[in-house]
Amino acid sequence: MSRVLLTGANGFIGSHILEHLLNQGFSVRAIIRSESKAKQVLADFPNKGTQLDFGIVPDITAPGAFDDVVKSSPPFDTIIHSASPFLYRVISDNREFLDPAIKGTLEVLKSVKAHAPTVKRVVITSSCAAVVNFGAPPDAPKKIYTEDDWNPTTWESALVGTQNNAYQASKKFAEKSAWDFVEKEKPNFDLVTLTPPMVYGPLRHSVKSVKELNQSNSRIYGLFVDSKKDAELPPNGMHVYTDVRDLAEAHIKAVAVPEASGQRFIICAGQISSQQISDMLRKDIPELGERTPEGTPGGNPLPENAYECSSAKAEKVLGLKFHRKEETFVKLAKQLLEIEKKEKAGQ
Repeated sequence: MSRVLLTGANGFIGSHILEHLLNQGFSVRAIIRSESKAKQVLADFPNKGTQLDFGIVPDITAPGAFDDVVKSSPPFDTIIHSASPFLYRVISDNREFLDPAIKGTLEVLKSVKAHAPTVKRVVITSSCAAVVNFGAPPDAPKKIYTEDDWNPTTWESALVGTQNNAYQASKKFAEKSAWDFVEKEKPNFDLVTLTPPMVYGPLRHSVKSVKELNQSNSRIYGLFVDSKKDAELPPNGMHVYTDVRDLAEAHIKAVAVPEASGQRFIICAGQISSQQISDMLRKDIPELGERTPEGTPGGNPLPENAYECSSAKAEKVLGLKFHRKEETFVKLAKQLLEIEKKEKAGQ
């Protein structure tokens, strides 16, 4: 039985990765921040105790944070790092985005190199924020991003830009730091990075309140579920997306496929507009007829030059396939309504 260490195992993405790993017979050590979160993960995955144990790492950016948890008997074959540093306070300096993201990545790699010599592969969840040029002018020619592209933001501009700029840059520099580490340190493992855009889809972990939703799904709830028919159609935001279940599957394939070694993969299902989301929800969920902004049904297309992110490489090398839009957004919206109803009923 292959042994995997998974960080961020109780999160939106991590819980789906954990489900895929357990269902495919892996032995997993789930890294979470507290004992209470470990108990919740156990409750979410009953009868998996023989495959699942835990490591508590309160702060993944602390020096040596992973030194103890990467030690195991039997030893680990693979590390999947899906966690991101969580900021508990208001940001006053953009460096507070940049430094934790880089440290959270490097601490994992340093500990694996020093204390887990049996590990052969590390898979890191990066982001299309590390790929896309968000500063491109609106009238720029249509761009199809591939794994060769990097967000052109510099460290200097990230320090003085908006918080969005700093967040996007943090993803770039965290991923760059991982590739630089492997190149310079020549560790015992190879590296695979996955760069999804906006990640939507049904939740696998327990969420008792809509206030506990992750950022992307909270956007769907606030703008498309908990709204009104005559409300203004929400802005498109980042119009490329992937289904969380496909992203989780991509992680498992990145573990198992030898040809993934040393590769970067965009994991993107395609484009989606706010109007398309509204049309799907209003069509398939009758109770949202008066709650989801109507916009102009069938209209409001994305601009012809709206960029795309190509998953051709992931489809070819990893054999990845994607859920249909309806399977992502309609299922999510139905689940959000259930969470809302249970919350209002005090359950």
